[in-house]
Amino acid sequence: MTHSRIAGTGSYLPEKVLTNFDLEKMMDTSDQWIRERTGIERRHIAASGETTVDLAERAARAALDAAGVRPADVDFIAFGTTTPDMVFPNCGALLQARLGCRGAAAFSVETACSGFMYALSIADKFVRFGDARRALVIGAETLSRITDWGDRSTAVLFADGAGAVVLEAAEAPGILSTHLHADGSYKDLLYCGGGLAAGSDPAKARRVITMTGSEVFKIAVSTLGRAMDEALAANALDRSAVDWLVPHQANLRIIQATARKLDMPMERVITTVQDHGNTSAASVPLALDVGVRDGRIKRGDLLLLEAFGGGVTWGSALIRY
Repeated sequence: MTHSRIAGTGSYLPEKVLTNFDLEKMMDTSDQWIRERTGIERRHIAASGETTVDLAERAARAALDAAGVRPADVDFIAFGTTTPDMVFPNCGALLQARLGCRGAAAFSVETACSGFMYALSIADKFVRFGDARRALVIGAETLSRITDWGDRSTAVLFADGAGAVVLEAAEAPGILSTHLHADGSYKDLLYCGGGLAAGSDPAKARRVITMTGSEVFKIAVSTLGRAMDEALAANALDRSAVDWLVPHQANLRIIQATARKLDMPMERVITTVQDHGNTSAASVPLALDVGVRDGRIKRGDLLLLEAFGGGVTWGSALIRY
């Protein structure tokens, strides 16, 4: 059977940086309050007119350059986002037009912060079963557009950015396994209203992120622990085999709790939440690209990726980089 491997990674962050000290001037909060509860110190915010696909294009081109391939070589695009530029065409198709890889299958998937994990899993299967030779997988968000800047419980968390990977067919295993789940019964704990069916409920019609943070924290920690054990068990591997944990960058306390469940020291965890905030579907590929480009993640390393998002949705992947 053909396998898929990560041939290149890329990322992009908007130029505008919003620090905790900037937020102190906007709302009743403080740098100390934000850092103690989230670990976040700064985040990037898209410029006026800068779209999700704009960010994705920069990240995608960086990943293609790192892989040494041309856009014309891509025959599959999977785009994870919860902040699309349009209802349709989907962001995958819009990105395809920018890159010029006409004819490649292109679509978007919306599973909130798990969007990249879902897109990666789908692309991996298309490559492994021979329906694609080279896939571009993106996670990109402009969450600042759906953030309630008057709600300090959420406004301090969310940010904008994009990350991408290029998958290609290979003889040796790269992506060992992916695992996806969802539980819609928790839908009211983390959501963004404004959908076509929300008109009868004024509260749900608000197009901003709404979150019950304490409940989300508890569910995320326990769920991610099971998700990581599932990935290791599927490959008959012990926790000690993992070289790097590349988690969803939602909150430093969640990352630390997840690492403890894996018995992994924080020195082996890629953390970018302090600089990026929570970029939802973009956070895992952004963290992965940071780890690759600064030299910590090396070829042959075993990586465990995970994410948890509204829905609720979650996913994990075990990857030999």
